[in-house]
Amino acid sequence: MESFDVIIVGAGSVGMAAGYDLAKKGVRTLLLDAYDPPHTMGSHHGDTRIIRYAYGEGVQYVPLVLRAKELWKELEDLSGVPLFTQTGVLSAGPVGCQFLQEVQDSAKQFSLPLEVLQAQEVHERWPGITLPEDFYTCLEPDSGVLYSEACIRAYRKLAIQHGAVLRTHTRVTGLQVEPDHVIVQTENASYRGAKVLVSAGAWNPSILQSLGLHLPLVPTRKTVAWFEADEDLYQSAKFPAFVFTLRDSMFYGFPSFDGSGVKIGRHDAGQPIDPDQLDRTFGTFSSDEGDVRSFLESYMPQAAGRLTQGKVCIYTMTPDEHFVIDRHPEHEHVVTTAGFSGHGFKFASAVGEAASQLLTDGKASHNLSMFSLLRF
Repeated sequence: MESFDVIIVGAGSVGMAAGYDLAKKGVRTLLLDAYDPPHTMGSHHGDTRIIRYAYGEGVQYVPLVLRAKELWKELEDLSGVPLFTQTGVLSAGPVGCQFLQEVQDSAKQFSLPLEVLQAQEVHERWPGITLPEDFYTCLEPDSGVLYSEACIRAYRKLAIQHGAVLRTHTRVTGLQVEPDHVIVQTENASYRGAKVLVSAGAWNPSILQSLGLHLPLVPTRKTVAWFEADEDLYQSAKFPAFVFTLRDSMFYGFPSFDGSGVKIGRHDAGQPIDPDQLDRTFGTFSSDEGDVRSFLESYMPQAAGRLTQGKVCIYTMTPDEHFVIDRHPEHEHVVTTAGFSGHGFKFASAVGEAASQLLTDGKASHNLSMFSLLRF
């Protein structure tokens, strides 16, 4: 039986980042993934993710996302691969919107650049946007878009260069925790590790339940879609990524990169699923296209063209939509990162680093108290 210092179950966004950070430190690391990352079965596919720093989900996230920003830049420099485009990010909503207030509070507390624009100012700057008179926006000019699959590939390459072992198409079938080590069983072999990181995304609930952790994690079917759009209005050189908090829904999207069209998704809603039984056919529900097309017709009508493609992905939700980054309360050599609730990718570089620190140092350099699994 092969032995490792750390075994990582799930080599997606956080797992691959943690694998790199551990291998860089000289930790003998094994990464196991049921597929071949980057792939389309988890939560990192679909080419792009928004990264924003004045954080509407809570000012307490800002130090972590600023560290993530530094680490993404470091990864870009080390890999020599473009991983980020500064498009700016425009957050919009009605007067009184708590999300936008939190954006402004975050910017003020951490001295982040932010422009507050009224509806008419937005339309003058971006004629492709139509807002109700009682809406306003916050523009983060320094924010933008990460190329998610390229980020995974970059971490994968560097992790292996530093000595990490990656076993793809290797599904974990069991995890046995002993006082001073773990045994990870797969379909073809078993591995011994001094410590383990469980970072298996939508497959976390079943693995964690086998360890006595019954966390309220809900894998949820989500979709994103691309639409033909007026390139003069919505191309990435001119148009920002965006987040719209409406009174009863929330949408996010991206400008058109190289003529790909506007990409858009709905952040709320979705259907709870078993990831092994998920129907990955876009269009199974009328809302797959209907919700996002309706949004575009109302707020960005020149982007509501022909649907060019749609994809199904997965969020793994927690009740409060905050993450889980913690050690097992009974087994300090077991760490989990879970429940990223549809807004985790931008943090993956920093969460991977934090998980690595928990495994090697016993504590992280960031305050992770809000991500404790004991809050449930």
